[in-house]
Amino acid sequence: QVQLVESGGGSVQAGGSLRLSCAASEYTYSRYCMGWFRQVPGKEREGVAGIDREGSTRYADSVKGRFTISQDNAKNTLYLQMNSLKPEDTAMYYCAASHRAGGACKWWSLVTLYNYWGQGTQVTVSS
Repeated sequence: QVQLVESGGGSVQAGGSLRLSCAASEYTYSRYCMGWFRQVPGKEREGVAGIDREGSTRYADSVKGRFTISQDNAKNTLYLQMNSLKPEDTAMYYCAASHRAGGACKWWSLVTLYNYWGQGTQVTVSS
């Protein structure tokens, strides 16, 4: 099973940028649906961005135009570039991987799609 380790979180002022990384223990490109999620205490985990086996990307409306999901196949690493950060982006961010077959990646924002999760990295945006 694939293991995922996130890094890159931290504290930043509104308008700033952060890049999150998710290192996978094995090659994921074309094998897994990959996603970034976030969660604040007392709320459900929500999908932020997803990338399918062909490299197509999808985003939550709240982050479109500000966040970019990408992957470095040579490094087995998934990234989330976050620009123009807002206080409402404050959350624990998780990466996730799914090996479900077929066109399942189109359901990228469903928590139940994913088989593997990282431990999370905290992002705090101050106003």
